Amino acid sequence: MQILWRSARLPFGISLKRQVLVPHIGHLYSSVLADTITRYYALKGAQTNLCTGTDEHGLKIQQAAEKNKTDPLAFCDRVSESFKSLCDEANIDYTTFIRTTEKRHAEAVKELWGVLLKNGYIYKGKHEGWYAVSDEAFYASNQVHEVEDSKTGEKTMVAIESGQRVEWTTEENYKFKLSEFQDKLLTWIDENPTAIVPNNRKNEVVSWIKAGLADLSVSRLRSRLDWGIQVPNDPEHTIYVWLDALTNYLTATGYPWPKDSKTKDFWPADVHVVGKDIVRFHAIYWPAFLMAANLPLPKQILAHAHWTMGKQKMSKSKGNVADPFEAMKIYGVDSVRYYLMRDGGLADDGDYSEDMIKTRYKKDLAGQLGNLLSRSTGKILMPLGVIPSQPSGEIDPKDSLLHTELESLSATFEKAFDEREFNKGFNAVFDALTEANRHFTQNAPWELVKDEANKARLDATLFYATEACRITGILLQPVMPTKMDSLLTRLGVPKNERTLAHAKISATPKLRTLNELPDVLFAKLK
Repeated sequence: MQILWRSARLPFGISLKRQVLVPHIGHLYSSVLADTITRYYALKGAQTNLCTGTDEHGLKIQQAAEKNKTDPLAFCDRVSESFKSLCDEANIDYTTFIRTTEKRHAEAVKELWGVLLKNGYIYKGKHEGWYAVSDEAFYASNQVHEVEDSKTGEKTMVAIESGQRVEWTTEENYKFKLSEFQDKLLTWIDENPTAIVPNNRKNEVVSWIKAGLADLSVSRLRSRLDWGIQVPNDPEHTIYVWLDALTNYLTATGYPWPKDSKTKDFWPADVHVVGKDIVRFHAIYWPAFLMAANLPLPKQILAHAHWTMGKQKMSKSKGNVADPFEAMKIYGVDSVRYYLMRDGGLADDGDYSEDMIKTRYKKDLAGQLGNLLSRSTGKILMPLGVIPSQPSGEIDPKDSLLHTELESLSATFEKAFDEREFNKGFNAVFDALTEANRHFTQNAPWELVKDEANKARLDATLFYATEACRITGILLQPVMPTKMDSLLTRLGVPKNERTLAHAKISATPKLRTLNELPDVLFAKLK
């Protein structure tokens, strides 16, 4: 069974001066990436389960609520709703939208804590180190350095990895024996080469582990942090936000599982989709927690890169922040989804550009796919609305190149998606559409239709044009579900014949009749 997970870490990106966090384009990218992968496996016939949501505890949230003079839960309610609205607007077909403030989640966290304690991996001790409120994390001395403000001359210590300010903190709390898992984690990564992708993230994680793992503080004094789940049987401590947050994946499957649980089969996760800024928590802490609890590890952690604008980090003060809601309103949900998947970065950051959204829309979607569908199914060429069947006999040399491309397309697309090289998959689709448009123009069906003697060549031309639309329409469903539903409905493709297995020439040999399209597939941009 295939299970897709996406982590939405609510505290990251919150400004203490803002009343409500508005999700940015990076949040939308994570969601679309996870949703597209989920729909891809459904296309292959797998049963899927997509979990997303918001992680809502921690010192940063507590401080943000205090700054806005509101209750932490009320603050989280507003912020979480904005994330949920983004998912709904972007047609993210999640199975579960989980909030870590839910009662079922607190029960799951306490259960996991109890297992880790029982197995001897949690102990109470003194902890001191550099703590970053923004990251909700402690850093070792070799992970911080001093920086000087060029304007004020003020010197502060910041985390090298995140650039966030740190303060020296000493307190007694509970610790997790992370140091015992150094070799086990390296063995896991070595034996599972695709456990962390892309490779540059895996290499990063390996270097962190090899540099040495200190035991991890997994609680905070409630006198300092009371916005979180209390440590069982110890009212003076709050469970560390990341141990709390990561457990949401288990919570969504019904953990702790009763004997008759049907959702237990959804663990372990096949894919965690996360941003590169939280890969340490997902690729080191989380696997170690699971090992300590004797639970199966996720099969893959897909850590994507970020989005920049003008090659610079997006910042409201710089005025270079992209509003995902506005982008979808202007260009359409499916068009934005396609752009993010086509130009988003896994290994390297993607540079957000509205000009590029327009280019993708006009060149790929309207120019290639929409234009071919419109031209080949018009009433002049297909007055009865019946799509011709595949030509009998040997393949005509005029059709052989396109025939070969369409025959191999689904396998090429599948390989690219399985290897998380999404852009290669889309390149293959639109290369085939380029050839289909060339084939259509070269055969000039608007001339062939004038003479009944040309009917065989006309039928072949229309067959290959509509087959190119049908096959690519099937393959593009994961990224553009609404538009491709319209396209396939226009071509008379039944709902049960839209799987990856049907993305081959004449997988449906019977005659199909065109249906009316409510409007053009890709309208002209204003």
